[in-house]
Amino acid sequence: MADNQNTFTLVDPLTGNLAFKLFLFEDNSYFDHLQRNNYFSVIWVKGGSGRLKSDFSEYSFEKDNLLAFTPYQPFMLSTEQAINGAAIQFHPDFFCIHKHHKEVSCSGILFDNIYHPPYIKIDSTSAATFDMIINQVKAEMQNKGMAQFDILVSYLKIFLITASRLKSEQQALDRDPDKVNKEPFVLQSLQDAIEIHYKTKHSASDYADMLNISAKALARITKSHFNKTISNLIAERIIIEAKRELYLTNKPVKEIAWELGYEDEYYFSRFFKTNADVSPQMYRETVGVGRASDNQLVN
Repeated sequence: MADNQNTFTLVDPLTGNLAFKLFLFEDNSYFDHLQRNNYFSVIWVKGGSGRLKSDFSEYSFEKDNLLAFTPYQPFMLSTEQAINGAAIQFHPDFFCIHKHHKEVSCSGILFDNIYHPPYIKIDSTSAATFDMIINQVKAEMQNKGMAQFDILVSYLKIFLITASRLKSEQQALDRDPDKVNKEPFVLQSLQDAIEIHYKTKHSASDYADMLNISAKALARITKSHFNKTISNLIAERIIIEAKRELYLTNKPVKEIAWELGYEDEYYFSRFFKTNADVSPQMYRETVGVGRASDNQLVN
């Protein structure tokens, strides 16, 4: 459905909620307040600049930046120069990045990447690809035809794959040996340690001891490079896994809490709500336990 010439929306007939949406924006009125949506958002800022507040951090963004956010990830844009661009939003029931990880591989790169800012710089080649996809989506949404759902998912996959490849390339440049010094080496060790132990070790001091560095020194380096504290990183990693389990499985919250190192289900639920601004049960109900990928959507 075309709400107007700049907004195109698909609605899930089972819930009445947004399934897929493309809209073109010419100012910051949509993003100038805190966003906590139950769907993914990918925002291409074609022009303008400003400040992005997301999770525990604040960043600068500029034209030709692509911003990416997961369900219930908080973000807000404050502009320094008027912005314009295009945004794609989709619910996990329309396209689940976890179920299709082998095809798209954007989880942990474009989305849920706690060690890098939630944006990438768009080059001219990728910009041409994104423009082509956006025009194809607009045409498809305006002229409903057979297999519209499958076609839109295909366009979305191309968009996400292109963005993920670009971010991977940019991260590889950041790891260029010529740029590496002692501090980034320690940080890579910290990342590896968190990925291995986040289910059992929840305190910053655990990781400082593990890396044989003072807690104060590790905290300084971490804040300098990631713009986050060690506790922020650990909490974000735990929440990412909890969200994944809540979406993909029917496990009771108590079981998920136990697997993530929390013996007290109620303590874990409070921890989750503090960091996700929604209870585990509400997250499951609004983002949804993964349903069949062939849901029939209407426009």
